Amino acid sequence: MLAIKNTLKELRQVNAQPAVSIFVPTHRTFPDNQQDAIAIKNQLKIAEERITAEYDKRIAQAVLENIEAQLADWDHNYNLDSLAIFATSEEAQAIRLPFDVDARVNIGEKFATRSFMRHLSQSFAYYILLITRDKARLIEGANNRLVKEITAESLRQQQMDELTFPINNTSLPTGSKADRTGSADDDKYLKEFFNRVDKSLQQFYNQSPLPVILVGETQNLGAYEQVCDNPNIIIGKLSHLPNLEDGHPQSFIDGVQELVQEQQGKRYEEAKAALEKARNENLLRTDLQAIYRAAFEGNALSLIVRQGYRVPATIDEKELSLKVEEDATKAGVTDDAVGEIIELVSHNGGEVVFLPADENNEKEPIALVTRY
Repeated sequence: MLAIKNTLKELRQVNAQPAVSIFVPTHRTFPDNQQDAIAIKNQLKIAEERITAEYDKRIAQAVLENIEAQLADWDHNYNLDSLAIFATSEEAQAIRLPFDVDARVNIGEKFATRSFMRHLSQSFAYYILLITRDKARLIEGANNRLVKEITAESLRQQQMDELTFPINNTSLPTGSKADRTGSADDDKYLKEFFNRVDKSLQQFYNQSPLPVILVGETQNLGAYEQVCDNPNIIIGKLSHLPNLEDGHPQSFIDGVQELVQEQQGKRYEEAKAALEKARNENLLRTDLQAIYRAAFEGNALSLIVRQGYRVPATIDEKELSLKVEEDATKAGVTDDAVGEIIELVSHNGGEVVFLPADENNEKEPIALVTRY
């Protein structure tokens, strides 16, 4: 999720003629994912018709060739819930997304990334570290959805010096009495294995920091925690989930949902406490114009938004002005000015927290804690 967020931040800075954004719903599993190639082909046909109608033939051909090159070896077995394609006459990128989108083609001077920043900001992302005596697996999730299981094919792991996930326990010597739990030798070799797992986890975490949920048998969890170099990254642990070595990754995402919801609840409470603290220190902005200006200028520490809150507005970046409009269909009106603010805050390193409708004061559906 962090990699997706960073990529979208980079894409937001692109200005091109044209900047083409193509979105296609996809499927995670066989046989449904067999229809994804056709769905992508249909959207590319729409994009081709629009690009060739609106731009010079040479430019249109360059854009389409870049897209074709990006998708030449695309493996639909790894599809998530959606595919986003961003292309110019210079280059193209295709990104698998772990949330739903509507099929559409957007052509303009900038890529259509705003709605995705809203999705990403509403996601609570985390790792699940599964540990047994014989194997360790690492899974990335967001809310109740699987992002991916980290495997040897992961680009992030290819940069690692330590062992890559999944990690098998090869520290037990031939003839070991590994089945005799409690022996001194067993304990020694088990801790050696968990120490190697932790070295890999810490290096992976340093590249892409997300909180970690530990899953395994109680005895193994205790042994791992004894050798963990940075236990502060662990936000919870579970000892009752089955099939740790060969279970489907989504089953573990499902199994940790109570913990995930607890963490989301803590995030809500922390956001509300920060809001009140900022109010007392005169660092709180609740006027949409003031929030937009602070977000544009990079003076945004955290943005608290009621889920589903959208406002149509006219935005002038040169004047740093935002004027709320009643008619979202009026020419020049942005239908989701809140989404624009969310994107600005995220782009400039601020935090965005969405509160459920019943957790947020309706008189203040959006509030910004400023840095100064």
